[in-house]
Formats: sequence, structure tokens, C-alpha cells
Amino acid sequence: MAFDWLEPALQARAEQGYLRQRHCQQYEKDNIVCINNKHYLNFASNDYLGMRHHDGVLQNWVEGLAQFGAGSGASALVTGHSQAHLALEAYLAEGLNREAALLFNSGYAANQALCFALANASTEGVSIFADRLMHASFLEAANESKAMLRRFAHNDKTHLQTLLKKPVSGDKLIVTEGIFSMDGDSAPTHDLVAIAKAHDAWLMLDDAHGMGVLGERGLGTVEAAGLTQDQVPIVMGTFGKAIGTAGAFIAGSQALIDFLVNFAKHYIYSTAMPSGQAVATLASLTYIASDSFRRDTLYDNISHFRKGIERAFGQNAGVDEGSGLMTQSTPITLKASNSAIQPLIVGSPQKALALSEGLKARGIWVPAIRYPTVPKGEDRLRITLSATHNKQDIDVLIDALSLAIEDRS
Repeated sequence: MAFDWLEPALQARAEQGYLRQRHCQQYEKDNIVCINNKHYLNFASNDYLGMRHHDGVLQNWVEGLAQFGAGSGASALVTGHSQAHLALEAYLAEGLNREAALLFNSGYAANQALCFALANASTEGVSIFADRLMHASFLEAANESKAMLRRFAHNDKTHLQTLLKKPVSGDKLIVTEGIFSMDGDSAPTHDLVAIAKAHDAWLMLDDAHGMGVLGERGLGTVEAAGLTQDQVPIVMGTFGKAIGTAGAFIAGSQALIDFLVNFAKHYIYSTAMPSGQAVATLASLTYIASDSFRRDTLYDNISHFRKGIERAFGQNAGVDEGSGLMTQSTPITLKASNSAIQPLIVGSPQKALALSEGLKARGIWVPAIRYPTVPKGEDRLRITLSATHNKQDIDVLIDALSLAIEDRS
């Protein structure tokens, strides 16, 4: 029978503890999520600033719908590129001090489009040097494209330099993330800029989790670190996290953007982002730039969480290699992270699922993150904090976590 291997493949994944299942959300508001008719305090959203429910963003989306309709109606190269798209691209280019920007329907599409376009159109060849923890969207495209992919150990500058010294043909592209999506730590961007310059390579920054939360105007790692277009020729960012809408962009030189318009199939053959969405996204970026209160609150919450974990575990708290907290009574490590992403490493999919269930039983929603999303042996709870959490929310989470860990001890 054709495709009779589907059910055995699912069964094998279930036996390994890696089977994924969806959960139907009835609604989510003010950090309370209703799933399967039960209510939970939500610590799993990437809506780091709470902009998804911001009145001004919602109103601008409504006005965008009224002006442009529900969808764009066509690809950008037919009739789908509107003045709303143009205004958002111009804002991003100006704010990031780049010559131009280009919109995509998702960060996944943006990463794949860039990688395939650069690697497959080059006559000289492209060698990609990617951080081991780069997002799957980019690594998958690099593997399937004509590029030669070499992965360096996470944030390991020495390993990267060793790989760069080996003979390669064509252009060299170093790729990393501003804030890593699963570990919550940051790339050593200034060091990578120096390495790229020394080896005549381009540096690309995937800043999906830095956009909105870093920089004076919330424009991410590039703005916060003052990195120029020459230093970081390619910037990718998304709107579906701290910005609170959806979609993504790539910013860089005019030549790069013109090249993508002509060679990036994910852009050429996709219906353009709805114009109303672009209007709402620009409004969100403008609100974030005009008031740092939400960003300040987010970082205050991050500090409160980490101090609370240290207090809760007291004498059982130790330090891991990355200066994270580790309980000695149970094999659980809180990775070092100053971002909204706070990963609790558990070490096996079964333990991660059990701890997640323990939190759910106490009204806290933090799903288990397992292989292949993270490396084997690094299965975890990925706790995400928001500016809309209050101190009491965080204290409740820490108390529930302590009790759930006790259940497993």
C-alpha cells in the first residue's frame, strides 16, 4: 500500500517522546490563554511587548483593511505592492541605516529566499558558515541549495576562524542570530564583524527575536550595537514576535534588495503581505520607537524572574558554564539569558513533558520543547516573559515550577 510507512513513523516518534500535537486556543488576552476550555497563565508567547493587543495597532489594522481590503490580491511584482508596503520598507531602511528593505510573508520564507537566491544564482559558488544553533529555516535552505555549508560551534569564534582558514571557492557568508530563539543568548556581533572583515566575508544577522526589544527605537541588535551596512550587509527581522503582527523583512544594500526582487522565488511567486498588515506593522514599530516603557518593563520582569528563581532554589542553586542557575537536587538548568527567552534544560523529552504537565496542572502554560527543535539531550521548557506580565504572575510561575520539580524529585 502506498505510503504505508506514515503511521509507523508517527508511532516511532511517539515512543521516543517526540510526537508533536496541536492545542486549540479559544482565546488569549491579558496573558490568560484558554486551551481546550481550560484557562492558563501564558508563559509561552513570543509577544514580548504585548503589542498584539495594542489598541493603536488594532485600529491601524482596521483602517488598513478599509483602505486596501483583506488581502493584497496578487504577488508584489504584479499588483500586490502598495504604498503601505513601500512606507514600511522605507521606515525599516531608514531606521536600520540600510539602503533598502524587502518584505516577506514570514521569517522562514525570508531566510529560505535569501539562501537559495544567493547560493543558486552565484557562478563562483557560496560557502556558508552558520552558527550551530541557527534557525532551521536557514539551515534547511543551506543544505538543499548549491552552497557549501559549514557549521561552527555555538558562539565559538575560534572554531569559526578555523573553518574560515580552510580553502573554499566563491564568496563567504557568516550567519548568526541576534538573540537565539531557543537559548535566549546573544551572538558576539562585534567579534563576528571583525572576523568577517579579516576573511573578506559577509555577515548576516537573523534578528527575529531582537526586533522590537533592543535598540533605542526597538529596531534590534543592529541598532543597539550601532552596526553599519558595511559591517552587517544582511539583516533579517520578523514582525510576528515583539512587533505583534506577522511577516518579515530583509534589509541591506540596494543591489541586494534588487537582486532578491529578481531572484528570490519565495518573494516573486508569493501573494504579497496584506497591505492592512503592513499598516498595522508600521504603527507598532512607531509606537515602540516613541515609548520605551514596554521594553523597560520587559527587562525589569526578566530580572525579577531570574532573581526569583535564585531565591526559590536557595542552597540548591548552582552555576552552569554559561552562568545560568542549576538545581543540584534535580537535573534542571536555567540557561544564562538576559532576554525574554528563559530556557529550563531538563535533558530528556519525557522529563520535559512531565514538567510541562506539572505546570499545566497548576494553571501555567509552558510547553515542552524537544528534539529536533533543540539538540538531543537538551529538551527543555522554553519560558517566555512579556512586558504585560506583572510581578505576581512571575511569582506564581516560580511557585508552580518549584512544586512541579518537587513532584519529580
